[in-house]
Amino acid sequence: MPDSSIHTLGKVLEHRGELLYRVSLPNGKEILAHLGKEVKQRGDTFKLGQCLLLEMTPYDFDGARILGPADLEE
Repeated sequence: MPDSSIHTLGKVLEHRGELLYRVSLPNGKEILAHLGKEVKQRGDTFKLGQCLLLEMTPYDFDGARILGPADLEE
């Protein structure tokens, strides 16, 4: 049985190319996150400070896949 993915939130710190962003996790750790396939196909881009929904594997806590913007009320 495969391990399930971990979903978390992250805040955009820097846009690092067409598909890559540097994001900050709620615990303060900074990681690199890439656009997921569906997000890339939609042509989404994100602004500095924007909150994102991220997917991580239980084996790699240094990278994540961006699933889209987090729908949070501020």
